[in-house]
Amino acid sequence: MSALQGQERIAVFCVGNRLMLDDGVGPAVYDELVAYEFPASVELFDVGCMSLSMVDQVDHFDYLITVDAVDGTEAAPGTVFSFAPDDIARHAGAMASLHDLKLIDLFDAATLLGYKAEGRCFGMQVQNRTPEVVTMGLTSAVYDQVPLLVDTVLADLVQRGVEVRWRETGEAVTPGWHHRMSSSDTSCTNA
Repeated sequence: MSALQGQERIAVFCVGNRLMLDDGVGPAVYDELVAYEFPASVELFDVGCMSLSMVDQVDHFDYLITVDAVDGTEAAPGTVFSFAPDDIARHAGAMASLHDLKLIDLFDAATLLGYKAEGRCFGMQVQNRTPEVVTMGLTSAVYDQVPLLVDTVLADLVQRGVEVRWRETGEAVTPGWHHRMSSSDTSCTNA
């Protein structure tokens, strides 16, 4: 574990394309997470599409969380999943990330460079990831479940001992916390 006042260094990578409807669920979660205060040991990233340029980040953190849209699970749109990087490794079936580079690929590349970190993926089954035209916003089935995905990420952080507070009130996030949607740009569309 790298030291930042003795705390585990954690990165939260919110992955997705805001212009491709439900593929923007990761950035929507990012928009909601900025309503919270995290210690300096936790950094949030709105990374767009994950690329190998992020491999150096693995060396800076002890624990990586990715938040992404998933497809092919046969679950209802808006269903939230929590899985290890190896669960989506090197196949394109169920639990496949919608992006060419998966977290396991990032870890594989980092390992070749001698970097090590743990990781966890949180994803949401999408309804429409390929709109006919560029479309900002999320389908209602996905939008309605964004608070659950935010809760899932927050619960993982709290379970790891991270002190998280709701910025608006200073209230501590504890087990059983339920996220309230902020007045961010995250929107719902009928597409």
